[in-house]
Amino acid sequence: MKLGRGAVIVVELDPTFGHEQYGVRPCVVVSDPDVISDQRFPLVCVVPVTGTPGEGLLYPPLAPGGSGLSRKSFALIDHLRSIDKRRVRRVFGELAREEMTAIDEGLAAFLGLGGWLHAPGDATGPVRTKG
Repeated sequence: MKLGRGAVIVVELDPTFGHEQYGVRPCVVVSDPDVISDQRFPLVCVVPVTGTPGEGLLYPPLAPGGSGLSRKSFALIDHLRSIDKRRVRRVFGELAREEMTAIDEGLAAFLGLGGWLHAPGDATGPVRTKG
C-alpha cells in the first residue's frame, strides 16, 4: 500500500483516551513523503476526518469525490496524531491541492509556526511569509 501526503486513508484509531477521535475512520496523511517512504520511520502523521461541521482555521472543509469521501467532511487539525503504519486499513483517495493548503495553514496555526510555510512548489524548505 503506497501512502502519500494528502492521501485519505482509513485507519483504526483505538485505543483512545478522553476527547480523542476513536474507531475506524478516515484520516488525511500530513507527513512528509520522504519520511513516509523511509522504512526507518514506522509512524505516519495524520489528521482525522469527521462529518460533523466545524468552523474556523482548524476545521477546513473537505469535498467528496477524488478524496474518496462520500460526503462533505471536515479535517480535525486539533486531533493531529502519529500512528503506526500498520493501523492503515486502506487508501480512499487524495485531497485537492486547495484542501491541502487549507490543512497546512491550520497545521501552522495549531503548531505555532506563525508565518513559516513552504512557498508553493518549493521543496527546499520553509520560507518566512509574514512578519
